[in-house]
Amino acid sequence: MKSKFKVAAIQEAPVFLDKNATIEKACGLIKEASRGGASLVVFPEAFISAYPDWVWVLPPARKDLISSLFREFLDSAVSAGDGSLARIGKAARESEVYVALGVNERNDAASKSSVYNTLVYIGPDGSEMGRHRKLVPTGGERLMWAPGYGSSLVTCESDLGRLGGLICWENFMPLARMTMYMAGVQIYVAPTWDSSESWQVAIRHIAREGAMFVISCAQAVRMSDIPDRFEFKQHYTEGREWVNKGNSCIAGPDGKLLAGPLDAQQGILYAEIDLEKIPDQKWLYDVAGHYARPDIFEFAVRKY
Repeated sequence: MKSKFKVAAIQEAPVFLDKNATIEKACGLIKEASRGGASLVVFPEAFISAYPDWVWVLPPARKDLISSLFREFLDSAVSAGDGSLARIGKAARESEVYVALGVNERNDAASKSSVYNTLVYIGPDGSEMGRHRKLVPTGGERLMWAPGYGSSLVTCESDLGRLGGLICWENFMPLARMTMYMAGVQIYVAPTWDSSESWQVAIRHIAREGAMFVISCAQAVRMSDIPDRFEFKQHYTEGREWVNKGNSCIAGPDGKLLAGPLDAQQGILYAEIDLEKIPDQKWLYDVAGHYARPDIFEFAVRKY
């Protein structure tokens, strides 16, 4: 297992609701991050092929607009047999990197008409290592995403250490985080849409709480990245430049930022990881070890 390596957080915008074009862009970004020396490349929440920000600007009564947007949202989602992840896997294999990628995933096993907010892990051999489906969509997100379930609280062993993570505001769920801590996660990914200052505070807290390296990665989306044909754009404040400014960051196990936040720009954020720093923190505070107190507390996860 490597103890020192570089990671990359991709702070870019997808090609809005265009799956094929976004996959092509993602493959190019994987190769660019690899040339920059990264061994792990992390993409934002719902990078393929859009975060549904319209749920925060459209009133629910506009069923006509929301239904129309959902049809395109569904069509641009990743499906098991459409070859989307195989293309990402090929780029990972050619670049010899691990990839953590946020996607909208169609529920191919059932109705084929619901969408999960999914985090996919892909290895440097191009194979899928695991996928996690967001447990609880927040607020208006519930109009677009179905809830995930316990069996997708996965972690992945790699030669970079144990990988795991949660999506956006499920990082505020203490027991979901504890599931990651109990699994011994060392590299924790937190793909998100949240670019607020309070999110940066939360990421630093999670890094210190779990004595892990945390990679928080958000889309940086300009108004111009959304085609004008989408009527919901009219509901944003006139003259607004950014839909989301990104503010991706990478924190170390002591809770201090190693890189970022990257504010109001598109690009790739890099940081050097040294796994030898983790024991330095855990001898003080190990939430899943000597601080767990199983004689007092009982922890269980229903994985079904």
